[in-house]
Amino acid sequence: MFEHLRRPWKRIIAPIAQALVNAGVSANAVTVIGAVGTVLVAIVTGITGWLLAGAIVMAILVAFDSLDGSVASLTGGGTQFGAFLDSTLDRIADWAVLTGLIIYYFRILLDGSNTLFSTTMTSLWSHQFWTMIGLSAALFSIMTSFVTSYARARAEAEGFEAKNGIATRSDRLVIILVGMALTGAGLPVAVMSCFLLLLAVLGIVTVCQRILVVSRSMSRKPRPMNPAHR
Repeated sequence: MFEHLRRPWKRIIAPIAQALVNAGVSANAVTVIGAVGTVLVAIVTGITGWLLAGAIVMAILVAFDSLDGSVASLTGGGTQFGAFLDSTLDRIADWAVLTGLIIYYFRILLDGSNTLFSTTMTSLWSHQFWTMIGLSAALFSIMTSFVTSYARARAEAEGFEAKNGIATRSDRLVIILVGMALTGAGLPVAVMSCFLLLLAVLGIVTVCQRILVVSRSMSRKPRPMNPAHR
């Protein structure tokens, strides 16, 4: 949904990319710094519960995720290893963002705070219910996130494309960060859980869309099966 914004965004960050090139920062260094920063902020956010601050910082890190590509283009173009490194570290960052929320939900379930004990049984049950919904949706979304990426990589290994889908990586991150920010701003945890539930649903839809596209492509242009790929 947000992929069409990539080109105008690259024009906006072009001066920053040029400044990094002038400072001697490589594209791979930008990739590593962004991924490590996202992992650290995500885990700290889950432990501290500072959802709003964490969402803002991670939004900045995510927004400049394309800086490595811009730096690479200014220094003679990207390399195969650079593309591999970027894709690999993106998977780690995606895992970390959702793991941070899983830690946050576990804190709610295990924390015997005054907030929980001062509520009525009805509101307490509702709070715990939405916590479990959010926790389950986050765990499920980790799976769909990795399968979505794997489906594309596996299709490309077979000579086909599977870039389609209702929720690409940028879409998934926007859904997560908006949910985090709203709950961090004072709205109930149910709000973030609803966003994660939406993420889980869109994730499985995206996986199914990619499977369907590859199935249709393979039926039109089949390739001999390599037993080593089974």
